[in-house]
Amino acid sequence: MKPTGPIPPHFAAIDGRLFIGGVPAEELVEEAGGTPLFVYDNNIVGSQIARFKGAMADGIALHYSVSANPYEPLLEFLGRYVDGFRIVSLGELKRLQAAGLGGIPINFAGPGKLDHELEVAVKAGATISVESEGEAARTIRAGENAGIRPKISVRVTPPFAIEAGTVSIGARPSPFGVDAERVPMLVQGLLEAGVDWRGLHMFSGVQCLDASALSQIHRLTVAHAGEIAEAIGVPVPELNLGSGFDVACRPGESPLDIDHVAVSLNDTLCNAPSLLATTRFTIELGRWLVGEAGVYLTRVLDRTESCGHTFLTTDGGGHHLIGATGGLGERGLVNYPIALANRFDAPPEEAVTVTGCLCTPFDVLGDQVGLPRADEGDLIAVFCAGAYGLSASPQAWESRPVARELLV
Repeated sequence: MKPTGPIPPHFAAIDGRLFIGGVPAEELVEEAGGTPLFVYDNNIVGSQIARFKGAMADGIALHYSVSANPYEPLLEFLGRYVDGFRIVSLGELKRLQAAGLGGIPINFAGPGKLDHELEVAVKAGATISVESEGEAARTIRAGENAGIRPKISVRVTPPFAIEAGTVSIGARPSPFGVDAERVPMLVQGLLEAGVDWRGLHMFSGVQCLDASALSQIHRLTVAHAGEIAEAIGVPVPELNLGSGFDVACRPGESPLDIDHVAVSLNDTLCNAPSLLATTRFTIELGRWLVGEAGVYLTRVLDRTESCGHTFLTTDGGGHHLIGATGGLGERGLVNYPIALANRFDAPPEEAVTVTGCLCTPFDVLGDQVGLPRADEGDLIAVFCAGAYGLSASPQAWESRPVARELLV
């Protein structure tokens, strides 16, 4: 048997069955009309938001990164509790508007923004996080065309980053943001142009579970923002610290110590440079807020034997949850937490390989994982499926049906 990631602690068995949001998984499948199905538990999302706000110092704004999961009922739920949203496209803006969230603070980041997108976002009151001098100029023109003073922040390419959970120092080429030495001149130009300068956006960490590394990145980011403020000669209105918080979904991983991160960040902010004394701070979270709240449910279609190995073929696969397959190219490298939903508390009886329905040997949801005996019709549950699932997967692969989604 090969190890799997840890099943999040929020899920329990009642009468041997997996319950999600207080409802048996099989009943949720019936309610949704079948499998494959993503179920998102809003109680778990709410508890993550509460954990963040309870740990962090007052005044640190929490924004949700829509790219993590743009399911509109989930966005509507999040809009009641977060302080704003991060988007990277006009499509994500439209998702927020469809969910009735057009009036909440929005930060529009990411490279390659079209002129039309900039103008629509400016009209919607979003802050544009510009990634270059050229994009800044186009945003100013968009504001002129709309007759609106645009809100603009500058994304900085910092001379440090988290790579494989470790902080590395030194500038490196990047398509994201403006090199730090060019930021003061760009900001001076924005101020002279009369825009509503909203500050700096510095994103340095991705998918990190090491609280010490994240804490070091926060210290470096705040210090670097202070140096930029000194070069500009004015206080920074807002500093967006980005994200980087991951969830434990792979073998051997442990959850991020959010309390360690919070205590360290509070100390960093208490000792921040003087030109950041009145700065508003923001953290953008996606995966950490919703990743553990999602469960992917897929039905066993067939049980086969080959050369002494047992395969369970399901009606789902990597076209819905590509992360669990290792990117359809790294079979068995990931092994997300996986279980048999209708025998959730039963001990493993055999090692099986759980595959999807795609016509590729890389469509593997669980490689040689330990499960109770499973047969045709049984329900497989893959956990940590709430972020970068359906919307981040190749849904058009083989023209298969799109998975259903449900918020409970």
